Amino acid sequence: MLGVLGDLVEDIVVWVDGPLRHGTDSSARVFRRRGGSAANVACFAAGQYPARFLGCVGADPIGDGVVAELGGHGVDVRVQRRGRTGSIVVLIDQDGERTMLPDRGAATLLERVPEQWLAGLTHLHVPGYSFDGEPVGATAVDALVRVRQGGGSTSVDASSTGMLEQFGRERFLALLGELAPTLLFANRSESAFLGLLVDGLPGPERARLAGTTVVTKAGAGATTVDVPGQEPFTVPVPPVAQVRDLTGAGDAFAAGFLAGFLDTGDLRLATALGHRSAARVLASPGASMG
Repeated sequence: MLGVLGDLVEDIVVWVDGPLRHGTDSSARVFRRRGGSAANVACFAAGQYPARFLGCVGADPIGDGVVAELGGHGVDVRVQRRGRTGSIVVLIDQDGERTMLPDRGAATLLERVPEQWLAGLTHLHVPGYSFDGEPVGATAVDALVRVRQGGGSTSVDASSTGMLEQFGRERFLALLGELAPTLLFANRSESAFLGLLVDGLPGPERARLAGTTVVTKAGAGATTVDVPGQEPFTVPVPPVAQVRDLTGAGDAFAAGFLAGFLDTGDLRLATALGHRSAARVLASPGASMG
């Protein structure tokens, strides 16, 4: 089973009709969706591979709703209940690009997960957001270490340059060096910020993650897979007919990739499956598949 640890929140997705007009009204369409990077990965993966979500939500009606919605997709949902369920306002411009205003709430309050939550996991995936905040940061590190000690594989997603800048580049690289995840997912700007892949070539910090395969996405450009001890290879992204909302595309890619990788061990096939999974969310509001 694939385990995913991290945020489960409510997304308030706003499709803005034209530029925001400061100090007055701007036309928009508003959608409420279950969100959270980790929850998205678990949801998208569940149709392809058994998936379990580990996290924390508030003891409130919004928490009840997002837990039920995620479980309705076939995810084995394990949550602690405390605090207030988080919400993220996601502003989507006419090009589909996102501006996110996160209030993670209870998602940061996850404490050490019980042993039975990790039982049966052959892989644990953790978005980088989960390292930002306590006690969830320490909980995420502890869970990754325990899964590795139990013989499982692990992966981390760099999540966002904004989060990386706030967390600290050197601190994040040191943490990755300590955790030695099997896989690291990043987009082009995140990978360059970390010094792992620059202009398609291994960057100055690549040697610090000697045992980690780095998967760098580039939007509509080819994805680069850098396997330790091998020359990086690329996998092209098939054309997508419509791009209206990029929310959740990276999570959908990670879900498709991990399902393929855990099923076959073939990195090229896993990348292609990640592209196919990501393409399915680009025309729908929020992290939902059309």
